[in-house]
Amino acid sequence: MIDVADHLAAVLEQVVPVPSETRAVASARGRVLRHPVHARVDVPGFDSSAMDGFAVREVAAPVTLRVIADLPAGTDDDPMMDAGDAARIMTGAPVPTDAIAVVPFEDTERGLAGGLDDVTVVVAPRGPGAHVRARGSDVREGELVVPPGVRLNASRLGAVAAAGVGTVSVSRAPRVAVVSTGSELRPAGEPLRRGQIPESNSVLLAGLAEEAGAEIVLRTSVGDEGDGPRAAIAAAEAADADVVVFSGGVSAGAYEVVKNTLGDLMRFEGVRMQPGRPQGFGRTPAGTLLFGLPGNPVSAAVSFELFVRPALRALEGDAELGRETVTAVLAAGRRARPGRVQYVPVRLDRSDPARWTAYPTPHGTRGLGDADGLAIIPPSDRDLESGDAVEVMRW
Repeated sequence: MIDVADHLAAVLEQVVPVPSETRAVASARGRVLRHPVHARVDVPGFDSSAMDGFAVREVAAPVTLRVIADLPAGTDDDPMMDAGDAARIMTGAPVPTDAIAVVPFEDTERGLAGGLDDVTVVVAPRGPGAHVRARGSDVREGELVVPPGVRLNASRLGAVAAAGVGTVSVSRAPRVAVVSTGSELRPAGEPLRRGQIPESNSVLLAGLAEEAGAEIVLRTSVGDEGDGPRAAIAAAEAADADVVVFSGGVSAGAYEVVKNTLGDLMRFEGVRMQPGRPQGFGRTPAGTLLFGLPGNPVSAAVSFELFVRPALRALEGDAELGRETVTAVLAAGRRARPGRVQYVPVRLDRSDPARWTAYPTPHGTRGLGDADGLAIIPPSDRDLESGDAVEVMRW
């Protein structure tokens, strides 16, 4: 058997990033940036008011000032101001060149109700620049806004748009085919005879791939006999798939269809992990990555998290390949395995911010659905006890 890290390294060694594409900022959420974004404009592009109030030339109180202008957001007016003048101004409007501060409405005698009549300031601004957002105080033209290798969320895209950038270069979504194997499988919802089970792995793995940012181009199942896996690869490549994920057919039984038919394209080995020891991986002559995962749903999900998800993110050029990990204490003891690392689905109790607790979920698909992380139990000769600290990979 080989270590988890060695198997992952062998996978990532075969990853070639997918091509980039240019997208409008408004349609780039969730994609990975391939080239740095630099500001095209100062942000803000002018000295602007941070409050609704009055632009003033002096910082004193009490004082009554003559209102000589009304400046809404979007105006390009720049009125000349003498000592004793004020300009009513709204948030985001350009501050007059002659003004040195903004007095909020609440620091005046009548506030907005005073209209454009003379205004009496009752609370002096703290000093020059009070309630003024200086030009370029957020970002200067030419400065880096977002580095490459970052997945673009709404906040980052807002910053890109605010910097005057309308298009970005991003990775296209990796295209994934998901293939379940097993003659016992029937579509979920159909009647079952003795020995048959609902097919669920393709739903599970396709969902995990989509959550990782991939596009599903094929979802199918094949039986335990014949050359179904090779036909599935041909169909996947016809759909321009970058990755084919098989579940089942990779262990040591007599009807391991993936292992029995794809030995020329994939290598099959045991990985020092539980669940998910049998793993397969390879690449077609066209460059399509092939993953062979165990058929047990929990084993398949854990294997996806450890090997397929990092590969999908590497295909996009994402700088962050792994999940966030946190430290938590086990709510129950756990038997350690000397030769294997264990990945235990857990539900995190975060009611105590200083001490998160990991509760193992029931074994099986229902427990997997309740889990929000995987507790990582390293190989050891000592069993873990309730209250022992472990690392948890958060989902």
